Amino acid sequence: MSYQPSDISNALNEHVKTYLVPFQLKGDAMYCFLGLEEQVRDRERRLYVEWVDHVLYQHRGQCIERFRVCFFLQRDFAASTAKWIQFAMEKRVQVLELELWTCLIAFRDDDYTFPHKILLGPEKQKGLFSNRPSLRPCGYSIAPFKSLRVVRFKHVGVTGDAVEFLLSNCPVLERLSLSFAKDLGKLRVIGPSIALKYLEIKYCLDLSFIEISGVNIVSLIYCGPIIDLSFNNVQLSCRLSHLETLKLDIRGAVYNQNHVFPALSNLKHLELLVDADYCLSLGRLASFMKAAPDVRSFVLGLGFRTSNKDMAVIEKVSKQPHHCLKVVEIAGYRGHKCCVKHVRYLVKNAVALEKIVINPVRFWGWPWGFDSDALLENEKENAGDHAIQHLKKKVPTNIEFVCL
Repeated sequence: MSYQPSDISNALNEHVKTYLVPFQLKGDAMYCFLGLEEQVRDRERRLYVEWVDHVLYQHRGQCIERFRVCFFLQRDFAASTAKWIQFAMEKRVQVLELELWTCLIAFRDDDYTFPHKILLGPEKQKGLFSNRPSLRPCGYSIAPFKSLRVVRFKHVGVTGDAVEFLLSNCPVLERLSLSFAKDLGKLRVIGPSIALKYLEIKYCLDLSFIEISGVNIVSLIYCGPIIDLSFNNVQLSCRLSHLETLKLDIRGAVYNQNHVFPALSNLKHLELLVDADYCLSLGRLASFMKAAPDVRSFVLGLGFRTSNKDMAVIEKVSKQPHHCLKVVEIAGYRGHKCCVKHVRYLVKNAVALEKIVINPVRFWGWPWGFDSDALLENEKENAGDHAIQHLKKKVPTNIEFVCL
């Protein structure tokens, strides 16, 4: 896809009547935007800000169900972004999404920081927006996010105190997702008055500790470095035996061979993302299969710890038949020995296996969601060729073999 700086402005003009702010750059366009001279990027940012201001000024409704901003905006535009959040609050927004890129990986010091003081009453907000002209007033005073049910932030800095403040002042907030949040060192979700049920934390590299206590969390998704995780008076752990679907990213995690896995007796679908070249990977896979005797479909995503995957030494494991598994998908397959060993283990032990799907497309993406360059395409093509020419021979003919 070709890209010109004016493409952004043209796309914005086409969407001028929407009250979401959904315009975003994808794939090559994102790389191209970052490759522009800083002066040009700054001009496009300012055009975007002006367009958003115009859209919000034209809005005449009393309520907004969903408000989403996605663009390359750093803290230089903090006053404008705070105004937009203020506008959404006045419109009793239910879903608030901010995706404010400054770069493609991790986070940077100039990432925007969420102004949690916006949740305070009007008297305490004095001076918060003094350096930015107001949008058209909505006719009623600012109140905390009484209607807010969903918050999704990417590249938005928040502290643990700010998150706790947000949860305490949003009485119906049930879903919270934070990705690449700078300054988030410790997170505490505590108290029966908190409505939160779904918590997602991804790639918050400053985070070292999460405590969840006395709340009715039904879903927790965490991706990132190993941290301390504390549960107190939470029903999540006792519900493991009732789970029917489980998805885990366990790359980088150390397998304790003495650990007894909890029973997953009702599990029907399992998805694991693993380091295929980890020496104890097959042992951990065997433990999962033993803990989930009734699983029917399994997706195994293969990642890698080392640069030389073919030198990886994978510990052998004893045969352990599984009698219910019928469909297996191997995602992110590459023609390395460690990948072949995982496939052969499943073929030998899943005695009821009917179909195996080899998918060279990666089970995961880079955190920013795009990585389909020419090198990756060539890698996928080679992996597919290897699966058809070599791996297929190792699969019994009574098992359907599919290579995508």
